Amino acid sequence: MQRTIPAVALSITLATALSACSGAQAEEGEGPVTIGVTDASKDYWRTFEQLAAEEGIEVELVNFTDYAQPNPILGQGELDLNQFQHLLYLANYNVNADDDLVPIGSTAIYQLGLYTTKDYASPDDLPEGAEVAIPNDPVNQARALLVLQSAGLVELADGGNAFSTPAEVLDGSRVTVVPVDASQTAVQVNTLDAAVINNNFAADAGIDPTTAIWSDLEDTRTARPYLNLWVARADDADNPVYAQLVEIYQSEEVLSGVEAENKGTAVTEQVPAEELQADLTELEQLVRDSQG
Repeated sequence: MQRTIPAVALSITLATALSACSGAQAEEGEGPVTIGVTDASKDYWRTFEQLAAEEGIEVELVNFTDYAQPNPILGQGELDLNQFQHLLYLANYNVNADDDLVPIGSTAIYQLGLYTTKDYASPDDLPEGAEVAIPNDPVNQARALLVLQSAGLVELADGGNAFSTPAEVLDGSRVTVVPVDASQTAVQVNTLDAAVINNNFAADAGIDPTTAIWSDLEDTRTARPYLNLWVARADDADNPVYAQLVEIYQSEEVLSGVEAENKGTAVTEQVPAEELQADLTELEQLVRDSQG
């Protein structure tokens, strides 16, 4: 999910028709491995398909514009894999849908950046009491607060987490947060001191992502819940063909294309599946706790 975001529902578009291929068929070579994605037009997928073909693996990309669709469709067995979401999104989905999809590989963290139109070269330059716009939807809001904390601009109660709210900003923090609709952050940056803006809204507003004065790529530990994933059904977690596809995606040939496409605002990470699954379990518990 290269656009920083989560939990959105748009309209669905299939780049190709869904095949009837199941995970078992894919492993037995009876059909292509179908992969649900949201960016099938990107050049690095052509590289991926070519490298997979060289290893004797046929893949079929199924493109979605509705982030709400790839997980249930994967769970129903109409896809073999998907690759569009981060850990927190998957945790939210599994808890709310009572599903058990699992990560089998990692891709990248795509930055959430702090921007300004004022003469502030770094977060240290923002004055005491500066007003900073942040997205007001729950997932992006918490992530934005963690960005500001890592920049030394706010302090969150108990160190903050993936479900923090502005109410947890402690007195004495250097800046005042102004929650607005995520689509308005790129507007508010022109009137407030700064704004935390999602990559997609920055791009739509013509903002160069490399001009961010801070992002959670400065400290990828705080961005770990937003690490994007390869995801399979639990029964297919150990499928060797799927593991091979993850390795192909993590090759230099593919990842260099991912990094070029994102102008250096993506940090690719190769995290073992077991570690990803442990992280997912922790996040799922956080989701449950946040829901009371």
